[in-house]
Order: sequence, then structure tokens, then C-alpha cells
Amino acid sequence: MSDDLAIRVTGLRKTYRGTAAVDGLDLAVHRGECFALLGPNGAGKTTTVEILEGYRPRDGGEVAVLGADPARPTLDWRARIGIVLQQASDLSELTVREIVSHFGGYYPRPRPAGEVIELVGLAAKSGAKVRELSGGQRRRLDVALGILGNPELLFLDEPTTGFDPQARRQFWELIDLLNDGGTTILLTTHYLDEAERLADRVGVIVHGRLAAVDTPANLGGRSTAQAVVRWRDADGPREVPTDEPDKVVHDLVEQYGSLPELTVSRPTLEDSYLAMIGAENVQ
Repeated sequence: MSDDLAIRVTGLRKTYRGTAAVDGLDLAVHRGECFALLGPNGAGKTTTVEILEGYRPRDGGEVAVLGADPARPTLDWRARIGIVLQQASDLSELTVREIVSHFGGYYPRPRPAGEVIELVGLAAKSGAKVRELSGGQRRRLDVALGILGNPELLFLDEPTTGFDPQARRQFWELIDLLNDGGTTILLTTHYLDEAERLADRVGVIVHGRLAAVDTPANLGGRSTAQAVVRWRDADGPREVPTDEPDKVVHDLVEQYGSLPELTVSRPTLEDSYLAMIGAENVQ
């Protein structure tokens, strides 16, 4: 595997009772990047990630994660990856420090418990029992356990489900910090603003295949799609699609002067995503 790739997948297949959950999927994730995997429920995201984590066998294809086949995991390989599940069980009567210190014993070279607790923003809650933590604080504890072994690659499955807006943004800052420190991150999420904010690249899975991979700004041709200029005049709201929005805006200002409701927009990430997954997958 290329030294630049943390994950390489070729022709990945997995079927359940004759139905393909993953159908010839190809994927490459570079070391040091944050890669977001998007797709509707049932598209194959969870199956793909569980195969990469070494928790589910595959029926076909080649997979290399940090240079090893996850179907034959070793203890050394396990120590190089971190996993933060969507829902993690907790030991509610233990304190934050007790849990982090306990799990640190499973790794050959764990980060110091105090350092990890500080990193995830739980220093003030170090002596608190898990049952006393808020939802956002419990999620931070999940991340603390995921990064305790100082992993090269971190899997995050729907990390901010149920968060309020403030907690989500605080969590994003933590992910930025980990990524800036060199940790490769594979993120699954249903929040498109989260993918746009965190990911260097995004991949969209549809019917068990990777339909597209690109930066959030370019996915689905967003950066080159026609812009829509909207304004309001004496006849009411108006709009025009154009490849030259600057010229249209200039002409409108020349014609009308000030236009307080003048806007220029291109397709959003949500627009591109919905177009890819198809109307049959929209709830």
C-alpha cells in the first residue's frame, strides 16, 4: 500500500441473504485527512466501516487499513486505530479519570490519562461520575477512549447525533485539533453541514457503491454549476440562472441602483447530495 494511503479498498463486496449491502466499492483515504462518508440509511456505510474496523468479514475485494488486512487483525494493529461508536456503553458509577485510566491499560503505549482528559475538554469533570455528565460530555469521554491509544486512524460513527448546536461546534473544534495533530479521521454523518465543516473530502455511497468522491466545495460540480441571481423589483421577486453572475449583478445595479434583496447562490452540498442519492432515498 502507498505510504500516502491510510485506507485502500478495491472491489469490496458484502451480501446478506443474497442482497448486496456493499457492491464492488472502491475507496482511498489519504494519511492525515478527514474523510466523510455520506449516504442514506441502508446504503452500505455501516457495513463498510465495520469491515474496515475488523469487526465484520467481507465476501470479496481487497482491503488494507494502515497497511494490514483488517480481516486478520493483530493486537499491534488494533492499538494503531481508534473507534468512537455511535452509541457506546458506559460504566456510570465510575469517574471520568477511573474509566480513562482503566482503559489505558489495554494499550501498549497509551497517552497519559490526564493529557487525554485535558485534550477532550473534561479536566473540570475528571472526578465526576459518568452518570453526572451531560450528553455532550459523555460524547467527549467516548472520544477520549477512542484516542487513548494515540491512534494513527480514528473512526467516528455519527459523532454528534443528539448534540445541541453549541455542543456540536465544540466537538468540531476537538476534531480539528486531532486532525491538525496528524490523526487520520474517517467520519460517517447525516449532517451535511458537519461534513462541509470538517472534511477535506467526502464520499457518497449509493446502493453499496461509491457514487462520487470530491472536496465538499466541488462535489457534484458545485463550483462550476450555474449561479442563480435573485432580486426584487416593482413586479415582485425575480431570478435568473447564469454562468456570469458578476456581470448580471453589475447590470442590475446599473439598472436599478441599490437592490437590498439581491443575492447570488450556487447549489449547496445538500443539493448535490440529494441529486446523487436519488428521490427514492429521500425520507
